[in-house]
Amino acid sequence: MEDNVLETWGILASLDIHDCDPNKIRSAVYIKQYVIDLCTLIDMKRFGDTQVVNFGDNDKVAGYSMVQLIETSCITGHFANLTNRAYIDVFSCKYFNPKEVQRFSEEYFNGIYTKLTVTLRD
Repeated sequence: MEDNVLETWGILASLDIHDCDPNKIRSAVYIKQYVIDLCTLIDMKRFGDTQVVNFGDNDKVAGYSMVQLIETSCITGHFANLTNRAYIDVFSCKYFNPKEVQRFSEEYFNGIYTKLTVTLRD
């Protein structure tokens, strides 16, 4: 995959992590530490602080949302209280290993199953 990335503008890894630990996805402090640790793992330089906001008008969407700018793009996420799922996107014009992000994130939030979608952007 790395050879293909060199021919594209960027890579997007979208993770749908199922059955996360409810305490972890409901903690702004934990989510912020996840972003710091993830950026260290995939060698991305954070630009500014991680924004984590808890909101949602109804149970279907209620939970924390997270945004972290990185020098090569951004990391975003939403953590759904109703289903205990995490929806995380990592987008960068610098290569990273999506499978490594998947393994790390699933373990970090104690998820049971993760659907990973990788898109090469051109």
